[in-house]
Amino acid sequence: MTRMVMCRKYKEELPGLERPPYPGPKGETIYQDVSKRAWDEWQAHQTMLINERRLNMMDPEDRRFLQAEMDKFLAGEDYAQAEGYVPPSA
Repeated sequence: MTRMVMCRKYKEELPGLERPPYPGPKGETIYQDVSKRAWDEWQAHQTMLINERRLNMMDPEDRRFLQAEMDKFLAGEDYAQAEGYVPPSA
């Protein structure tokens, strides 16, 4: 049976993650309040941000930036986009 959560991004009940994505309280909060769909979308967006902005994950400032953008993305707030990216038309 799939575990359901009230997703804070989509404001609806959706299938949740199988396990916390991070250790500690931050991971537990994501596990309880973020759907698998929202987390998968964040993972794709995070990869785009890292590549397009040439973020260095060894740099604490870049990691803080990405963490802040993750919080905004998962909360459904405005978040950073990859510069010049145009989503494909449907």
